[in-house]
Amino acid sequence: MKKILLVCGAGMSTSLLVTKMQKAAKERGVEVEITATSGESLDKEIENVSVLLLGPQIRFKKDEFKKKYGDRFPIEVIDTMDYGMMNGEKVLEFALKIMGEK
Repeated sequence: MKKILLVCGAGMSTSLLVTKMQKAAKERGVEVEITATSGESLDKEIENVSVLLLGPQIRFKKDEFKKKYGDRFPIEVIDTMDYGMMNGEKVLEFALKIMGEK
């Protein structure tokens, strides 16, 4: 099963987005694990990740994460508008596209 991991500063603001993404995945019949974590807890959650999505507020860490995790999985920043609107459908679509699942 594919795993989408969202990361933000404290891991709190992504919780609602994860819920909305899970709902969108269920409605589309897409089997995917979607979780959220803070940047500090990332190492504990990194197993079997298919794509790592960063909250816009930590976009500055993208290069750091790419150096640390290399090419194990794609690392992208969530669109600011989609994040702000908590648009689970659009963020799910973005993640699926990155994984080549669309």
